[in-house]
Amino acid sequence: MRDEVGRIARIEDPIELIKAATRRLSQAQREVTDLARLRRRKIQELHDDGQSYAQIADATGLSRARIHQVRHGGPPPEGFFLGSGSVVVATPLKEDAIQARPVVAVEDVAGARRLGELAQSLGLEFTSEHLSTDGTIDLNRRNLVVICGPRISPQVAAVLDQDAHIKFERAADGPWTLRDLRTGAVYRSGWDDKPPAPYDFAYLGRLPRPDGEGLIIVFTGIHPPGSLGVVQLITSRLGELYGKVKDRRFSTIVRTDYDPGSHDPVHVDLVTPLYEPDEG
Repeated sequence: MRDEVGRIARIEDPIELIKAATRRLSQAQREVTDLARLRRRKIQELHDDGQSYAQIADATGLSRARIHQVRHGGPPPEGFFLGSGSVVVATPLKEDAIQARPVVAVEDVAGARRLGELAQSLGLEFTSEHLSTDGTIDLNRRNLVVICGPRISPQVAAVLDQDAHIKFERAADGPWTLRDLRTGAVYRSGWDDKPPAPYDFAYLGRLPRPDGEGLIIVFTGIHPPGSLGVVQLITSRLGELYGKVKDRRFSTIVRTDYDPGSHDPVHVDLVTPLYEPDEG
């Protein structure tokens, strides 16, 4: 840290010095937030394992009051569910059949915005971006959340194909479905019923990146309301999700009952367990 400050201090151009100092301050703040989050998580885990705050204080050299303060204040550990320091949410661009220009589903716009608000409330920096219209995206990045399915992106399809518990499949009459490979149950969106019904199913998982150097979160509804339902699940039950899978690999299927006019979720719940790789 001191070497970095010295390097910045030696920059002769004052504008470049200000820019470099600003970047470093931002990075340092992210590190401070992550360290505080990590410390709070470990104190919580030790306490859950039966150690008293007094024992933790004696072992770490902190006061009991400080241990209690850290445990109940500061950035919550569940922020690690989304990422460390920052989070990038990517949504797909689709070619508009009428106007012949790239568009984004309204539900994806709303979902990315709501995830951004959640990330910022957890002390994470947030940025958003789009996949190209051919589904191309760099998936080999940290803290990436991709709202996209196999139909739009072959790269995302390859990531999803690693899942040994849940698969996207096409029904005999054409629509996409989700199959739970452990039970054989098939989940089909009410959007594809005749007449349509206001419910949808979605995939949610954290899977290995193509380079094998980390994990990415991928989720998508069979139709757009399902994606918005996953966002509702994450924003309303983040503590529960984090408590069960932390920042490990997992996958599940989510059902969303939605308002037929606005497509906003009315009720959201898991229809499968939170599967992890060692199960089954």
